[in-house]
Amino acid sequence: MVKRLLIANRGEIARRIARTCRRLDIEYVAVHSEADSAAAHLDGAFEQVLLGPSPAADSYLRADALIDAALRTGCDAVHPGYGFLSENPEFAAAVTEAGLVFVGPGADTIAAMGDKATAKRLMAEAGVPVLPGSATATESVDEIRAGAAEIGYPVILKPVAGGGGKGMQVIERESDLAPAVEAAVRLARANFGDGRLLVERYLRRPRHIEVQVFGDTHGTVVHLFERECSLQRRHQKIVEEAPAANLPADLREALLAAAVRGARAIGYVNAGTFEFIVDTDVAGADADADAGAGAGAGAGTGAGARAGVDSGAADGSGGRFYFLEVNTRLQVEHPVTEAITGLDLVEWQLLVAAGEQLPLAQGEITASGHAVECRVYAEDPDADFRPAPGRALAAVWPTGLRVDAAFDGRGEVPVFYDPMIAKLIAHGPARPAALRQLLHAVRSTAVLGVTTNLGFLADLLRDTRVSAGLTDTHLVDEFTARAARHRRDTDPVAAACAAAISLPARTGPAESPWSGSVGAFDRRLLDPRAPLGRVACRIGGHTLEAALLTRRAGSLTVEVAGERFTVTRTSDGPLLRGTVGESLWTGLRRADGCELVVDGRRMALTLDVTGEDDSAAGGDAVTSPMPGTVVQLPVAVGDVVQQGDTVAIVEAMKMENRVLASASGVVEEIRCALADIVSADQVLVVIDTDQT
Repeated sequence: MVKRLLIANRGEIARRIARTCRRLDIEYVAVHSEADSAAAHLDGAFEQVLLGPSPAADSYLRADALIDAALRTGCDAVHPGYGFLSENPEFAAAVTEAGLVFVGPGADTIAAMGDKATAKRLMAEAGVPVLPGSATATESVDEIRAGAAEIGYPVILKPVAGGGGKGMQVIERESDLAPAVEAAVRLARANFGDGRLLVERYLRRPRHIEVQVFGDTHGTVVHLFERECSLQRRHQKIVEEAPAANLPADLREALLAAAVRGARAIGYVNAGTFEFIVDTDVAGADADADAGAGAGAGAGTGAGARAGVDSGAADGSGGRFYFLEVNTRLQVEHPVTEAITGLDLVEWQLLVAAGEQLPLAQGEITASGHAVECRVYAEDPDADFRPAPGRALAAVWPTGLRVDAAFDGRGEVPVFYDPMIAKLIAHGPARPAALRQLLHAVRSTAVLGVTTNLGFLADLLRDTRVSAGLTDTHLVDEFTARAARHRRDTDPVAAACAAAISLPARTGPAESPWSGSVGAFDRRLLDPRAPLGRVACRIGGHTLEAALLTRRAGSLTVEVAGERFTVTRTSDGPLLRGTVGESLWTGLRRADGCELVVDGRRMALTLDVTGEDDSAAGGDAVTSPMPGTVVQLPVAVGDVVQQGDTVAIVEAMKMENRVLASASGVVEEIRCALADIVSADQVLVVIDTDQT
């Protein structure tokens, strides 16, 4: 067994691997960049090693520094986690050549599966259904255009070296192809060092289902059942579950068999995930024909699967599935598999890396109950999910379920890395119970100091299609568009909570707000219609006044904008928590007001007595919405721009963010250059609005 392990990663996955190491009495070495010098993943390490400056390219992506750290600290193995160098064959090979054990598949397997074109060919040869599309990858717009014309629109562009959906783009018409290819190539080069793309048929309403496999060096390959990952945004998974809901038994068996068949064909070793898309939009006539063809032989298995390489394997209900990719590492969503099987996948990885046989045979691996996981990101759903790095002043994670988090009570969310900060994992006897548990956990979680997607997740988990298990990869996009149009205004609720925060705890019967200034409100704002006073709260450029009506038995009745709320409040150290109607809230006092999280939505409120509303204010200085790197400047001084035109693109947390002109006019100044690292609110372009 491994005696000392270098964990070549950071954040929640580094902490997750360390947890298994502690349980198995394996010493571990933690690595970090300058930005992570005080990060929680360093706690408990046998030794901590600084890799280099904050950018990943200068630290976590430095194979030489990682291997040197492992050798200098006496490690005998390296665990790459996921992301960074976890699927880099050169890194895996270098680790092995240095006399260390790489916890994962061999370099040859990683290389073959990391190239989507090669992976597709090998899976087709193994009788695993593959999507129609290009056989070779390229950066050439003309070659991609020719391939798309042969397949027929819509098509999807996929970086050949990519993973996790990064850089994928859907093209509906030929006129959109060229700019999309240019953007995809640029992103692929920046993220993977390889700009080549594949073009494939695009399925409009697929489900995304993946199978966890394990192989050992003794020739055994098993599956640990499937996971549903259809709830995605921009091809990035946000909610995953195991097992998949509403999946016909014959389709499930076909998927599991295809994954094991593919893994055996390539001699797969260690943990891996075979990802598939299931086409739920099959015409009735085709479905009947496919069902008839599959009957008797076992749909999707054996000869039936090999015959369906180009058309997809079919189950009895008319659904087809196609191979998508193999992830040659531990998946972000592995906890849901651990929940239903009761197994520790990191322990299995370490056992296999040490040359041992898999602990269980296929028939001994069982599943119990249902598990659902959601990913917590530092991003702003109300600003098109813009990354929101910063310092988390306080994090309140839920109890009663598994939480894999990058930090506990507080921590930094650096701009240099992926914005995921935690995963919440619920496990129940059946799917409805697991969903209820997860929804309560999301609503009761609070992260103050940085904006997260928790409120969005709470709304998504309430969606009737999610609760019914009728999901596909487009549900989240449709939900987001609808939520943006019909999202309930939470400002009055926030104002009511702010009023509760402003009111001090009762100290005795003589206490009275009439005695002077109390908390964040002043006696000048009191009137007979608000016996306990008024609190003026400024939220996002406008002001709301909350009338404090009555206070009894730990609750406060507040009226905001003609609506009455009953607010409860309890203290948890510096944090205040409570309910407002059916919502849960957490608050933190600040010098000028307070910060709130209401059912996962974060809001900052300040005291304001002027009542002025600046929500319509504009300006001609275009600023960066976040820290990041300028990767494109499509305008020059003297250019005429219209409001909403793209004037710059800033890359942050592995995403390109378009910076739009705030007004129409002529570009007067450009205050940045390509490759500049800019800060949040830094002026990038100045527009002269007097010229049109």
